[in-house]
Amino acid sequence: MERTQVLVVGGGIGGLALSLSLGRRGRKVHVIERAPAFVEIGAGIQLAPNASWALDQLGVLKEIHSFAVFPQRLVWMDSTSGEQLTSMDLGEPFLARYGYPYFVMHRSDLLDVLLKACQAESNITLEANREASTVEDRSSTTVVTCTDGSGYEADIVIGADGLRSRVRKAIFNDGEPVCSAYVAYRGTIPIGEVSASVGFEAVIVWTGPDRHLVQYPVRRGELYNQVAVFKSRRYRAGGAGDDWGLPDELDEMFASGTDLVRSGIAQMGRQRRWPMYDRLPVTTWTRNRVTLLGDAAHPMLQYLAQGAAQALEDTAVLGAMLADHPASTDPAPVLRAYEAERAPRTARVQTQARTWGDYWHLHPGPLKAGRDAMLQTRSATDYSASDWYYGYRGGVTLSRSQGRLNLER
Repeated sequence: MERTQVLVVGGGIGGLALSLSLGRRGRKVHVIERAPAFVEIGAGIQLAPNASWALDQLGVLKEIHSFAVFPQRLVWMDSTSGEQLTSMDLGEPFLARYGYPYFVMHRSDLLDVLLKACQAESNITLEANREASTVEDRSSTTVVTCTDGSGYEADIVIGADGLRSRVRKAIFNDGEPVCSAYVAYRGTIPIGEVSASVGFEAVIVWTGPDRHLVQYPVRRGELYNQVAVFKSRRYRAGGAGDDWGLPDELDEMFASGTDLVRSGIAQMGRQRRWPMYDRLPVTTWTRNRVTLLGDAAHPMLQYLAQGAAQALEDTAVLGAMLADHPASTDPAPVLRAYEAERAPRTARVQTQARTWGDYWHLHPGPLKAGRDAMLQTRSATDYSASDWYYGYRGGVTLSRSQGRLNLER
């Protein structure tokens, strides 16, 4: 039975970011990861200013930027007609408003920067191939036992173990995640294999009925990331079976797309599909000395590109709160304060992510026509709908009123 001040269960982006935050503040942190190595599965990731702010608190933003691409626009296209519906300017007006840029990168590059920083920190111990099986609350400490029989006793346990978190089940059991009936295919291709006509200066979203395709460059512009998402007509309740959302359905769903869309789909990797899940928001994810962050606490659908950003916000808030709390005292009040700050915000993001998915995937008809007409009248520098997401700074939100910067609780 190993003893540590803080045990972090899960060595993904959120788990490593929190470990770095606490380790650099003098806390002894032990991280266990169930995979054989600390690696990130997937491809591109979008990081808005609220994520940049959180990474800046860790002192790693400059290094992360060395792997990043800084798009100049977010562009929303109709995947069938090829018509542009709207765009957002990510250039100087955006930077002036939020203080941080919007950037995209490969998920593995982000994880590698965090991993190397953790490996260089003497207060952090990293162990892979350790899968938590039980979490036992012993009032003054918490004991986590792994499937291989190893165990850890900790003053604080943080569950950063994702969608099907074992730590979450130890706090409360709300059943299985909710399957949306949508499935995603993700991957990158060398930038030289992409037609220059797609444009490399923007994040492009092609939407259509029950489907969308997202495209943008990553890894300093060396790779082109694509994510194709569609609602499977073969889906069965609960997402049972592995015979829905298959590659032949991917081709069928995007067959009516423009030449650029069909070309992108033809270059999409087919080796793995990701069924898309989330959970309903909860009001509490803390019990005594145990709490959650990231997808373990608030898994959400990807439509707002805020999953990683919300996990990073969690780490910034929790790290700062624990830094102001002596390690020798009961951490439960701090963990409850963290939850009280974060749960209402993440619940709103979870809920709006679902709504935004429905808005993207409208079928032809009056609702879609009204949506398109409204989008085509908005200014590329209208950031009013983004302030609440992008302006968060750990308990306050940047907003604009009559040209002045305000802080709102």
